[in-house]
Amino acid sequence: MTDNYRELADILSPSYDELDGYSFYKFIFPNNENQGELNTDFSKPNAIYLYKDEKDDGTKRRLRRRIMLNDTWEDDYKNYVERNPVTLCSGLSYRKRANKLENAQRMNALVIDLDGVGGRELRNLFLRFDKKPGAIRTLPMPTFLVLSGRGLHVYYVFDEPIDLYPNIKVQLKSLKYDLTFRMWEYKATSQNKEIQYQSINQGFRMVGSINDKYGTVIRAFQTGDRVSLDYLNQYANEKNRVDINRPFKPSKMTRAEAAEAYPEWYQRVVVEGKKQPKKWDIKGKQGYALYNWWIRQAEKIKGGHRYFYLMCLAIYACKCDVPKKKLREDMLNLFDELKNVEHENELTQEDMRSALEAYDKEYYTFTIADIEMLTDVRIERNKRNYQKQKEHLEEARMIRDLRMKRKGKKWDENNGRLSKRKVVEDYIKEYPGARKVDVIKGTGLDKKTVYKYYDEIKKENKMDP
Repeated sequence: MTDNYRELADILSPSYDELDGYSFYKFIFPNNENQGELNTDFSKPNAIYLYKDEKDDGTKRRLRRRIMLNDTWEDDYKNYVERNPVTLCSGLSYRKRANKLENAQRMNALVIDLDGVGGRELRNLFLRFDKKPGAIRTLPMPTFLVLSGRGLHVYYVFDEPIDLYPNIKVQLKSLKYDLTFRMWEYKATSQNKEIQYQSINQGFRMVGSINDKYGTVIRAFQTGDRVSLDYLNQYANEKNRVDINRPFKPSKMTRAEAAEAYPEWYQRVVVEGKKQPKKWDIKGKQGYALYNWWIRQAEKIKGGHRYFYLMCLAIYACKCDVPKKKLREDMLNLFDELKNVEHENELTQEDMRSALEAYDKEYYTFTIADIEMLTDVRIERNKRNYQKQKEHLEEARMIRDLRMKRKGKKWDENNGRLSKRKVVEDYIKEYPGARKVDVIKGTGLDKKTVYKYYDEIKKENKMDP
């Protein structure tokens, strides 16, 4: 048992009601389906949790997934959750049978993970809870404070669950980041320097289960009432508030104006009907270059950001059209390196499997700013001097042509071939075992170009063909 855990229990136990795990989840998810009930209109989404089953010991399977049904929950809680060393549940309810973000139907509770909390930090939190919104670092009063082992899981349970339209998911993500930043302050509310931001789909150790690292029971104390979204919004920066009346952002453009302003988008979405978010376009020249660049950032990752680095690797892979098989291989190669980064929480194979779930179109909305926040890695932006890409490229080409003209040359005189050969050579050197088909996929170059240079590069560098 940690000192933090003991201090928090001593402070909370005399003043607040403690809920057992069965009652805790009945409070958060009162409208789960009954066994055999099937609402085809998804009017009653269900909570889904993960748990460790002793039958899987010695196998590759680590956790099982189970739906939290209303009429069987009491027995299921005793059989699968209570005293179990590994269980996870988010604050969302889902349609279908998998707890993927794309299946998330409603947010029943917004949950923030706050590590490194002892008695002093808890007292500072209560000095900030439920104070006047807008003041520095004030916070909404949570519904529950849950003892996680070395810190707290802070639960804000909504009086009315929030419907998760695509744009509402994005807004809730911003709200959660905002509240996390306000809550997590080094030497005041946390003993940890690094803020850990998490997605709205993040799972947390379940109340009544055991934190297997410390041997402590996860305990919940009710510190407040259910909250409204308006109440939480008051404490966030205006740009990070959620507006449920705007599940989508309607455009004021006419179709004709949109076709002229965004011809590529208009052709893809309106004409061809392809409404799935577009993947990043690497222009066919560098292939996996951006993805490979992110792999190299592993050396910058600090302890509290390892899981989110892997999660963002999956996002980069999906956006750059990297096959999932290659992603798995790269994650395995990175796992041992990241596992050795110093942190009080061990990086596990389950973390890696969970990160793989971000290989999904639902995460296309993650921005550079989101990735920076989750991983604490600064990403340099391409600078276009506030111009549109087309205008920026036109200006860059004019400068290029002028410089070459002064040298009495044309920019593509012998340079094009040499640069393509260099791309092929660089890729082969980075991946000595790459076949021709791998080089084609990895560089985005034409098949004839790769075939032209592949064998001679292998021969010059004394590599096996």
